[in-house]
Amino acid sequence: MHNLKELKIWNKAIDLAVNVYKATSTFPTDERFGLISQSRRAAVSISSNIAEGAGRNSNKEFNNFLGIANGSCYELQTQLIISNKLNLLESGLTEELIDQVIELQKMNYAFQQTLKNTF
Repeated sequence: MHNLKELKIWNKAIDLAVNVYKATSTFPTDERFGLISQSRRAAVSISSNIAEGAGRNSNKEFNNFLGIANGSCYELQTQLIISNKLNLLESGLTEELIDQVIELQKMNYAFQQTLKNTF
């Protein structure tokens, strides 16, 4: 098992989720069950899957949950782009959030490669 508080990728995923919550707080209320909910759930899913994987019994299991977290990254990236195209998110904020997502994806890939070498 891994210590969550020491996992840089988990901490960055938490920061991303907080930033997505803040960014979507300005969306119109009619998006409450649409893009707001979807974006927030995808953002929370990233850190949650990293956490769940860290608590598993093997690095192989952890690696699987990192793969799920990566899927949530792609889902969130898509929702951010749609939000921007609908003028719900300004371009600068969209780029900042997507940059955070891409950084997480790169960290995730590197971490997965490291874990693969242990099983």
